[in-house]
Amino acid sequence: MFRKRSVLLSTLANAILLYLVFASTAALSDQSIADQYPASILYSKPIEVIPNVWSSIGATAPPTYENSGHNNNYSFMITGDGVVVVNSGSYLLAEALHREIEEITDQPVRLVINENEQGHAMLGNGYWRDLGIPVLAHLDAKDTFKQTGHGSLAQLKRIVREKADKSHVVLPSETFTHKRVLEFGTMHIEVLWLGHSHASGDTVVWLPNERLVIAGDMAFHKRLLPLGEYSNTANWLESWERFEALKALYVIPGHGHPTNMDQVRRYTKDYLLFIRAEVTNLLDAGEDLQAAYEIDQSRFSHLDTFKELASRNAGYVFGQMEFE
Repeated sequence: MFRKRSVLLSTLANAILLYLVFASTAALSDQSIADQYPASILYSKPIEVIPNVWSSIGATAPPTYENSGHNNNYSFMITGDGVVVVNSGSYLLAEALHREIEEITDQPVRLVINENEQGHAMLGNGYWRDLGIPVLAHLDAKDTFKQTGHGSLAQLKRIVREKADKSHVVLPSETFTHKRVLEFGTMHIEVLWLGHSHASGDTVVWLPNERLVIAGDMAFHKRLLPLGEYSNTANWLESWERFEALKALYVIPGHGHPTNMDQVRRYTKDYLLFIRAEVTNLLDAGEDLQAAYEIDQSRFSHLDTFKELASRNAGYVFGQMEFE
């Protein structure tokens, strides 16, 4: 009886903690708010998601001058033996994040991890490498960024202008292929590649003792997930099963406030299943690409970036599934 009561109390405590975390951070990602932290180039001031795990939550809008291109999440872990950062943004965003870290802890940054090959994950690598700090990414992410990095930089400069100052293409200094285990201070950190999903080099950072996952673009919930030539929806669903197997209690997604597995499942896996089922019906009926653009996706219309991405996503999936 005592054991059952302890389990129930523990479950209740976790539920209350989750509610407090999500309630306090829900406003920290919003497509309609241009800048939530005017004192900094960062979109929002870092918040402590659970003890020693922090995140500066980016806008859930496309990159703009007003949000400084900070439209994804920059997270960091204070381990007792240094700080591990996830994502570098741009040079000036990385510098601003570093200032925030130094306000919170005297521990030095020991490692930076890029969640994938996109510019908002990698274009600040130069800041950290100038300080001699290693940068880790999946091998595919490094190889892709080597080809696309200058294009990403040019796009950033067009959008944020002088806020892209000092940003330049710097490749990760270290790579992994499936798993890298890190032991820093009190933290056991697993850097994982679960398969090609949103992009070929997507990386997940898993803290098994804390049951927290920094999911990167494996998982979406606040904004509609983007699909393009870099994505593989069939493989993403396979990778998702490995992601679910982690049994995370806390999820820091690539975009949007911290949440839980139920939410990201609803707006990632369920969306992928939905759009693929709709496209399958069109293909079976001999319909064309225009019909894909007209798929009724209104059940997801409350998500940020829906207007920008819904039709484009359907067109991409139609083109991909024609040749599966």
